[in-house]
Amino acid sequence: MDYQSLNTFRLVGLKGKGAYENFHKEVPLLAKKLWSRANEIQSHLGIEIALFEPKTDIHHLEGNYYVGLLVNNALNTIPQGMELIELSQQYVTTRGKISHLNSLHFKLLKWSNEQGYTRNLKSYIVEIYHPMEGKEEEVTIFLPIEEKHR
Repeated sequence: MDYQSLNTFRLVGLKGKGAYENFHKEVPLLAKKLWSRANEIQSHLGIEIALFEPKTDIHHLEGNYYVGLLVNNALNTIPQGMELIELSQQYVTTRGKISHLNSLHFKLLKWSNEQGYTRNLKSYIVEIYHPMEGKEEEVTIFLPIEEKHR
């Protein structure tokens, strides 16, 4: 677990919407579609990223998400049906095996609460995926937080 003072992400991606309980099925399907069109995204860095609308309470059953590729500044056109998104936010972060995704989220949330951070429920949760040659894929989770009050 770590505190990141400020992170900025720039991506081009596809938007999805669905029930939170189905994200584990829907997001990989959208990622497959994205990768099939990756050649249309100029200046992409080959790094997959996903953004998730935070679930605000137990009654919040559906949310938006994006699956995209990180891009650099030199972007002239955005492919049809895709969006350019830029985020600049404070985060707490952790990294681990993709098979431990739920546990990583839970531990990061618990740790951030113990450290006195307040979640920013208006900003997307960010996940960056790291294929590992010959090993299980890893994920870095960025949980948006408010300014810490001292």
